[in-house]
Amino acid sequence: MGFRISGSSSSSCFCLQRTLLPPLTAIATSTRGFKRRSNCIPSCSVSYRKFVEFALDETTLHTHLIPSPLQEKYNFMNSKDGKGTLSMLSFEGAKIRLLRSLIIETETMQVLDFTVFPKAEYDIPIFCANFFTSAKTNIVVLDLNPLHDIINQHEYKEKYFKSLIPLGLKYAEVWLKLICKADKETDESQIFHNLEAQHRYLTWRVEKDPGQGVLKKLIGDTLAKDMLRSFLFNGVDELGSKTFNDYFPRYCCQEGTLNKKGNVIGKSFENRPWNARGEFIGE
Repeated sequence: MGFRISGSSSSSCFCLQRTLLPPLTAIATSTRGFKRRSNCIPSCSVSYRKFVEFALDETTLHTHLIPSPLQEKYNFMNSKDGKGTLSMLSFEGAKIRLLRSLIIETETMQVLDFTVFPKAEYDIPIFCANFFTSAKTNIVVLDLNPLHDIINQHEYKEKYFKSLIPLGLKYAEVWLKLICKADKETDESQIFHNLEAQHRYLTWRVEKDPGQGVLKKLIGDTLAKDMLRSFLFNGVDELGSKTFNDYFPRYCCQEGTLNKKGNVIGKSFENRPWNARGEFIGE
């Protein structure tokens, strides 16, 4: 069974699963994904390690990579029950703040979380690839998260996203070409703007990332929190000081708790906490 790709006229998006992160005006706009279902058991699936190897090989054709300081601490873990493993790699480059991968392998599932963050001097979208395989389901999501609002900031949209929409599966290749051609920003105010936008993304993912439950089950709350903040979404504690409520005040309920409706994944757009125009509709 092949991939099914659907489009949306309300945003720059190829998707069956909408992004959880609304851009700066709380509108869901990202370029993502592909989904297919299968009855194969995980052992029949393509090794995610080969994808990481391929991604690293392709990246080194465009830029020189060196191991990240994170690699020393975050490289391998066993799950609490001893039946699963977590393998991590991390690198950095001249224009890349962090390229990192996490592969989770258990008896019942296989997960890949692969992300590339540009340095703050470059306003390139954040590239993500997320794969999930279980006995009955295969999900592949390719995601280009814009740092800035592509609805209202037309120059940013023209600069990066207009040419990406028709390219489908070539997102990774295109991202590498974009980062190679990108000019280093020298305007301090724009660098700060890029930094804040990336911190906003990290803050959202640390709070709302749908994989938190899996990590907590495998390695416990403490290690899961550390991995989320220090490895998967590294920079959330260093790139800025704003909190989730500062960036997303509409998700704060009267009693001070966070609205959990934004955690919905795999649901149709009308069931998300914002509508097709990006207007928040959650309680």
